[in-house]
Amino acid sequence: MRERDFARIHGISEAELTAAYVGENVVRLKPDVAVLLAGLPACGEVMALTRNESAVHEKIGPYENAKAGANSAIVLGDEIDLRIFPSKWVSGFAVEKSDGEGGVRRSVQFFDVAGDAVHKVHTRPATNLEAWNALVESLRSEDQSQLVEIGTVPDVAAVDASAAASPEELLENWSRLTDTHQFFGMLKKLNLERLQAMRMIGDNYAWPLDPAATAQMMNGAAASSLPIMVFVGNAGCIQIHGGPIARVEPMGPWLNVLDETFHLHLRLDHIAEVWAVRKPTADGHVTSVECYGADQKLIIQFFGKRVEGHDERPEWRALVESLPVLQQSTAA
Repeated sequence: MRERDFARIHGISEAELTAAYVGENVVRLKPDVAVLLAGLPACGEVMALTRNESAVHEKIGPYENAKAGANSAIVLGDEIDLRIFPSKWVSGFAVEKSDGEGGVRRSVQFFDVAGDAVHKVHTRPATNLEAWNALVESLRSEDQSQLVEIGTVPDVAAVDASAAASPEELLENWSRLTDTHQFFGMLKKLNLERLQAMRMIGDNYAWPLDPAATAQMMNGAAASSLPIMVFVGNAGCIQIHGGPIARVEPMGPWLNVLDETFHLHLRLDHIAEVWAVRKPTADGHVTSVECYGADQKLIIQFFGKRVEGHDERPEWRALVESLPVLQQSTAA
């Protein structure tokens, strides 16, 4: 059983479960993003894992072009592409476990205040273990206790419904976007939740899709070798795949991508709403497919991979516009 599931069944967090083995096969680490990103490039090929409750995103490759700041950090490698929010990283551990075949599986794992994993890095056969061990030692905490203090993740401040913008104000602001990164700031300014804005804006900019659209889109992208971008994140880290996908396979409630350097595991039964979203930019409209859970939180986003300064690929736009639409009244 995976640690996350074992911990949930026993009413504890994954961080508490991991900490219980400190002094055996676990070493407690400082959750220092800058030190981590400074040491990982020398380790060579590793596997980066970022997940939320409904999606697991795994990328294999080296950590390249990393930059760490006090409030945010980025990794901009060809394979591993991350946006990190260090304030959410509260505890960390180096873990060694038997692989069942006489070898050892090594990882470093970082958790938020609630004890949920924000990011993990696993070694690979090609990993430079000398550099890996040096990195673990540089992150070793003086505190090697088996207890972690668990709190609650503060909810994003609820918007003031009485101060929410009107549909007309939303349309005016949405239509004047020139970059997708302005979207979050626009919602904050207008006192709107993300899904609330989708439902208000009208079909020119967002329209609800049938639940089957996610699998149809992924299979369509794989069949045409269409380069796409896949975003999965949590409060502490967002991980991005950019490129084609090839091997898409269902397994129970999971829809999986099982490619050489990219693995994705998506719980289709957790998806409550799927939306096609169109945002204006200086280079033309950018279209995304966004999946939300019953809690109205974003699970995963898909975009067509594009070059900055150019319009998005017409094949991606055509694929999204071909997906089965759900009637607005059903989704609301």
